[in-house]
Amino acid sequence: MRKLSQLIVAALVAMATCVSTHAAEWRQFRGPDGQGHADAKNLPATWSETENVRWKTEIPGRGWSSPVFADKSIWMTTAVEQLLTGDELEKAKATLAGNPMAKQLSLVGAVTFRAISLDAATGKVLSNVELLQAKNPPPVHSLNSYASPTPILDGNLLLCHFGELGTACLDTYTGQVKWTAKLPSEHAVGAGSSPVVFGDVLIVPCDGTDQQYVVGLNKLTGKEVWKTKRPAMKGVVGDFHKAFASPLLVNAAGRDQVIVPGAQWVVAYDPKTGAEIWKVRHGEGFSNVPCPVIAGDLVCICTGFMQPHLLAIKLGGEGDITDSHIAWRISKQVPAMPSPVVVGDQIYYVTDQGVASSADTKTGEVVWSKRIAGNYSASPLFADGKIYFGNQEGKTTVIRPGKEYDEVAVNTLEGRHMASPAVFDESLLLRTNTHLYRIGK
Repeated sequence: MRKLSQLIVAALVAMATCVSTHAAEWRQFRGPDGQGHADAKNLPATWSETENVRWKTEIPGRGWSSPVFADKSIWMTTAVEQLLTGDELEKAKATLAGNPMAKQLSLVGAVTFRAISLDAATGKVLSNVELLQAKNPPPVHSLNSYASPTPILDGNLLLCHFGELGTACLDTYTGQVKWTAKLPSEHAVGAGSSPVVFGDVLIVPCDGTDQQYVVGLNKLTGKEVWKTKRPAMKGVVGDFHKAFASPLLVNAAGRDQVIVPGAQWVVAYDPKTGAEIWKVRHGEGFSNVPCPVIAGDLVCICTGFMQPHLLAIKLGGEGDITDSHIAWRISKQVPAMPSPVVVGDQIYYVTDQGVASSADTKTGEVVWSKRIAGNYSASPLFADGKIYFGNQEGKTTVIRPGKEYDEVAVNTLEGRHMASPAVFDESLLLRTNTHLYRIGK
């Protein structure tokens, strides 16, 4: 009997270990629920280049995509740029001389897109696989990279999207590229939307200056399953029609849907067929970057550039619900790039210029606002009872959620935090513009 009890205890421990390992997986942008939450404990609140760094690995090329991982392997994408030289460089400079955006553009003659895997325990590079190449790629904004969308790790498939320059599927077991696809859409300043997977469908927003649509590809073959055009928009200027937001998969009122913010509109689609379920005209905003977040029976979205608003929409509607389902709107100190995060009955967010705020998710009333150091692109993380805000200057401000601003620490690493963080086994994975860090006690 005692032996049987020991076997049962051992089995329960093994089951708990399996559950914990599964919960620790981080297979997509902003984690398991796509909302920047991690079920983790014992995460460090303080670190530096010499404190609480388990390992630090240099990543070749340039990319703002977040790390994803499972089965003790970490994956990320990067873009290795070949700059123009000689006569080609002089010709390109002459072409751009009259362009007011010229100072923000990279003079790149070719770019190679790669997938890199690291051993989670040691940080050792395990593989560096070429996925795609592009010659004379369109320039990207100085705050963007050619590898900004976060890949998806789905079983043994790594699904990587690089905007109009290509989409690729890598078999992580064999190291072979299974398929590639091209999704035409002129992003003007580079791609930014991270895809999601529903069943066998890879869902990709393609909101360019020339055309705007959402497409579902078969994740095994890359073939188109469905394609849905975005709602008609006001104006004829293509720059005001582009967007870079990542979708969010939810089940509302017993129905699966994928919510995709875009310029002027936010739309929910059936992830199986691409059929439109509901839509809300959010205003004149464009170049949306933040991912939607769920707060009870509401979905909260940021409306994009010009005058960013934070909008709460009641879930469960059908058709055009602009006049019936907007619960509240915040019109001041709203981010254009970092996504919000919801903890309890409050939503937390930071503007691109570093004003952090929290609002009541039921009423939209701002609870507090506080200026914190730096400029922000990466989305915050909630884990182990703390919220982590990483800025472009390499600093991470750590706070406790609550009715008042409660700062725990401000930590500095070399480089810039452009990628959103991930969590692995009581450690933070922080990608700067040059390295990946595992931060743990």
